[in-house]
Amino acid sequence: MEPHATQHPASDIFAKAVFSGETMRKRLPENVYRALQKTAREGKPLDSAVANTVAEAMKEWALTHGATHFCHWFQPLTGSTAEKHDAFLEVDESGNAIEKLSGDQLIAGEPDASSFPSGGIRDTYEARGYTAWDATSPAFVLKTRYGATLCIPTAFVSWTGEALDKKTPLLRSIQAVSEQAMRVLRIFGTDRGVSRVQATLGCEQEYFLIDRKHFERREDIRLCGRTLLGAFAPKGQQLHDHYFGAIPERVVGFMTQVERRLFELGVPVRTRHNEVAPGQYEIAPTFENANVAADHQMLTMHVLKSVAEQFGFYCLLHEKPFAGINGSGKHNNWSLATDTGVNLLNPRDETHTNMQFLVFLTAVIRAIDLNADLLRASIASAANDHRLGANEAPPAIISIYLGEMLSDILDQLARGTPRSTKKGGTLHLGAHTLPQIPRHSGDRNRTSPFAFTGNKFEFRAVGSSQSVAWPNTVLNTIIAESLDFMATQLEARLGRKYNEKKLEQVVRKLLQESVKKHRRIVFDGDNYSRAWHAEAEKRGLPHLRTTPDAIPVLNQKKAQQLFAKYDVLTPRELKARVDVLTEQYNTILAIEARTLTAMLRQHVMPAAVRYQSELAQAVSATKSAGVPVAHAQRQLSDLVGRIEELSAAIGEVERAEAHSDADAEKHAQWIRDRLVPAMQRARAASDSLELVCPADLWTLPTYSEMLFIR
Repeated sequence: MEPHATQHPASDIFAKAVFSGETMRKRLPENVYRALQKTAREGKPLDSAVANTVAEAMKEWALTHGATHFCHWFQPLTGSTAEKHDAFLEVDESGNAIEKLSGDQLIAGEPDASSFPSGGIRDTYEARGYTAWDATSPAFVLKTRYGATLCIPTAFVSWTGEALDKKTPLLRSIQAVSEQAMRVLRIFGTDRGVSRVQATLGCEQEYFLIDRKHFERREDIRLCGRTLLGAFAPKGQQLHDHYFGAIPERVVGFMTQVERRLFELGVPVRTRHNEVAPGQYEIAPTFENANVAADHQMLTMHVLKSVAEQFGFYCLLHEKPFAGINGSGKHNNWSLATDTGVNLLNPRDETHTNMQFLVFLTAVIRAIDLNADLLRASIASAANDHRLGANEAPPAIISIYLGEMLSDILDQLARGTPRSTKKGGTLHLGAHTLPQIPRHSGDRNRTSPFAFTGNKFEFRAVGSSQSVAWPNTVLNTIIAESLDFMATQLEARLGRKYNEKKLEQVVRKLLQESVKKHRRIVFDGDNYSRAWHAEAEKRGLPHLRTTPDAIPVLNQKKAQQLFAKYDVLTPRELKARVDVLTEQYNTILAIEARTLTAMLRQHVMPAAVRYQSELAQAVSATKSAGVPVAHAQRQLSDLVGRIEELSAAIGEVERAEAHSDADAEKHAQWIRDRLVPAMQRARAASDSLELVCPADLWTLPTYSEMLFIR
């Protein structure tokens, strides 16, 4: 995906079920519309009269779309969305039922907070929580075949005011990075007419489609979102014939309906295609501000799931639903842009002279180098552990790809004054009928976890099932700190009065220092290679291979001070997230282990034993007939050995899963070191039996059926 990072809202042509743009302008008085825009753009509070007018207009608009209820739509720490529906219904003084949505109901709500994960912020007996309207993200009407609901995006906090959701820290981080970026713009005198800097985002979403009838027969997919067992199909992705291939007609129908639904919800989707693995596809939007993009990403996942059912599919968003073929990611395309539409990460033609761009670029490099462990922790999950580090996804080592042109400028900066910018030139294709096309100044690197791709950075390690709010909260915060450092250094060295010449000298000196100190994080080679892993260790880059390795980083004093300094998360709020992430890891693996052993006992073992019985009867009958049975006996002996191996493996999984430790972090380490390997051995034993069991005895849909029947 190569959208430009000069972002604009989705065209109102798509906004049929979204309360934004021309819809608001038409339905609101001019003064109310302007007040609402000020709230969205500058964080100005709404007075009650304005709120009541907005609420009434929003309700009337929602009714025209068939809505009977409204809800505060929020993102708790479960990683999904939550909603409690209330009817547009009140009883007036005369006892008559009236349709109503008040300003107070629009601005704030009070859902029960007791059963959402809180990481110890709230006890389960403490139920009060609050939702607060996020006026920067448009309300929308979500329709089903049974009705429609007005959804109002909100933050979700506890009775103490502490964040219990993913949106609140994201909004705080967006504010933090804007404040620090504005300081840099003021130093360069490019802040005229700019009131804020926006973190901008475009998220590519990879997913699998399988026939729903297979989903219904696979307990592992139903409960865990992935296959816990299954022998590889004879054909996988070896021929690369699925990638960018012709999209099957039924899938095109599904994609078209998804796009129509998303357009109605204001989600500006742009790209669709087959991905590498069989049965795998991708959808990608254009850019929006990061907060709206994060909301739209949650909507995209919801729509993919719901529309799949209409076409007899089941949509798998898990990072690794099938072993032996590529898993799915969510490429997080991030940039910074002013509210006047200037992309601050656009290098322009003579990049070596664009000092402001180089300050922002170097700030990003510094941020990633100093906080690679935090960025790695932001995408840690049980699901992503299956994907990171395989030859299909970036490794768990965070590094930056810049490309030939920018890497050359860094080298020039390290030596002194940069004097040139490498040009891409033109590609001549050798046939007169083909055009000459401009070539970029650098190639792309699909193995890098954090790659510069022309005017943005692509964080490619984010998991496909993950909310992008948390990774972008971390990304915004570490870059806010780095821009703060750069701005503070420049302000101190420049003093109050300075001319363009002094500015250039001071900036160049600071860039040189930063490049020399943080160049180690830049790597333009093959991130999959063993040589890079050895080189990264020499450079001192962190290699946090698994979730239990990564999550404790967030408990460190460095992380606590960083998030507290920029008012993104208090130490207590941060610890809550650590506790929730650890508990989710432990719980997910426990569910997977129990599901695996149930499937092995209820499906695999009975099939294998029936085959053993049939084979034993055949051996006995053949031997009674006086026919040599050496081959059949060897086959039977081999089968018995495999069954014994599976039986032992089941017991090993059950014993490892039964282990308990009051310390959640230590328990996660036990799971990593004991339960996960035991599950892998049990799967291997099961898969070996699948390869020899007759098809008529095997009760589970196979990889060949799930991946290739469309």
